[in-house]
Amino acid sequence: MTAHPDDLIYAIGDVHGRSDLLADLHRQVRDHAAARPTGRRTLVHLGDFVDRGHDSKGVIERVLAPDLPGFECFALLGNHDWMMREFLRNPLDAWPGWMMNGARATLQSYGVTAPRTALDLDGTLAARDDLAEALPPAHWTFLETLRPYLLTAGYLFVHAGIRPGIPADRQAIDDLIWIREEFLDSAADHGVVVVHGHTIAPTPEIRQNRIGIDTGAYYSGHLTAVVLGRGTAAFLST
Repeated sequence: MTAHPDDLIYAIGDVHGRSDLLADLHRQVRDHAAARPTGRRTLVHLGDFVDRGHDSKGVIERVLAPDLPGFECFALLGNHDWMMREFLRNPLDAWPGWMMNGARATLQSYGVTAPRTALDLDGTLAARDDLAEALPPAHWTFLETLRPYLLTAGYLFVHAGIRPGIPADRQAIDDLIWIREEFLDSAADHGVVVVHGHTIAPTPEIRQNRIGIDTGAYYSGHLTAVVLGRGTAAFLST
């Protein structure tokens, strides 16, 4: 439950470069909140801002300036955001994995030519340098400061999930941004309801111990938000 009956928490699932859908959903969130009694308003983006969709740069811009007056906003680290960050730090090691997960669309959104192949070492180093030059300072800071999770009001917000039986502050970052079956198939009481994205489903999934809201926005056109308040869950969607 939230701290006050009129408090609302909104969480948005994996955006993956669809700035158009995020703009629509931010508008829905704003209108939904405005039509309800005044209380604390919190918005949590669950990560995976980049890759696959056409406008990763625009997504980050919108998350940095969401046009949601009165909201406290948080952004969490997704595995795709982590891969982009690792490419900037260690391009030769990171490029093969990132290339297989939609990196070309992200580079294109920043005006950067992608390496031809995973083995194109010169192209990889050039792309890393070009991305570093094209990336606005605020985007650097954004990627470097994404939270691994947010614990508030009886909910644990995280990109992928948690390893059952381990407290939130002792979770491995790999599990927080990559885990699937061990978390999804668990019926364990985590002590909080875990709100997550990462694993695509046609519609939001509500279980006793978790709420999953990744509805595959980059190809389905359906970006989903859960609205939490008064002990209930409702949904908004593009």
